[in-house]
Amino acid sequence: MSRLNPRALAYLNEVIHFRSLRKAAQHLNVDPSAISRQLSALEEELQIRLLERTSQGVSPTEAGDMLVAHYRQQRANEQGVLSRLSDLQGLRQGSVRIAVGEGFITDLIAQPLQSFILRYPGIDLEVRMAGANEALGLLKEDAVDLALVYAPVEDEALQVHVDTRQPLDLITPPHHPLLEHPGPIPMTALRGEALALIHSSTGMGQLAVMVAQLEHVELRPKLRTNSVAVLTNFVKSGIGVAFMPELTVSDELKAGSIRRLPLANLALHDARARILSHKGRELTVAGQACLQHLRQSMRFFSGDAPSLSRTR
Repeated sequence: MSRLNPRALAYLNEVIHFRSLRKAAQHLNVDPSAISRQLSALEEELQIRLLERTSQGVSPTEAGDMLVAHYRQQRANEQGVLSRLSDLQGLRQGSVRIAVGEGFITDLIAQPLQSFILRYPGIDLEVRMAGANEALGLLKEDAVDLALVYAPVEDEALQVHVDTRQPLDLITPPHHPLLEHPGPIPMTALRGEALALIHSSTGMGQLAVMVAQLEHVELRPKLRTNSVAVLTNFVKSGIGVAFMPELTVSDELKAGSIRRLPLANLALHDARARILSHKGRELTVAGQACLQHLRQSMRFFSGDAPSLSRTR
């Protein structure tokens, strides 16, 4: 069999990522007809169909999936070799791509990001904001090297490097009546409360909805949003309550502008924060250095939640 065309494989990868030939062409800044010709030639050479049209756009066939997996593995292997060469040069160059949930941003930029850049001036960082579902998808597409994710679903295709316990708590205005509730708050106590709820594409949103369903409580939020900042300001303004890990709002808690209450359900109390990568994809030397730095310098990943250590 003849050699696979690297450009055609790169085009196939982008089309499958965007689920659209037109969007892939826009991203690559090439004419859609150029992509179409390359993919048609590849299908003709291999004598097998690689793409099919669906109601959601363009989807890969089994053969298309196989070729893209080969392309991504090949690209990861090449990055690994280049990384080891960089290691011989003393980490003078390299790059790391990270997907980060919004709830981690304050912790990340408070000090860890700055100190990493100062320590490794030759390593370029790309930080992409992404909810849990999107972050896991980016990892499996090899579009990022690491993902910082809260309450992710279990996935055998991903490697867990760091796992800490960060309960999903209830945050309230400073003088809210629920502060008088004896003990941890059950979901049933939230009936009738003005609630802000983050989108279910995030780990926080998925976990809260799942537990509410298990406890047969229908959450009727006054506000739905995909923004942690909007949730926080909803509570700070005194409108109502929201679900949030302690460290995401540590500054507001210290200032007294909001209060934190533990929730009763064990699934919420045992929520995890994780740093993940794509299993089977060797991290570059730069990626390993970044992983180690985040593990040591981010509060989310250097240990369990402060509230847990205070209760021991």
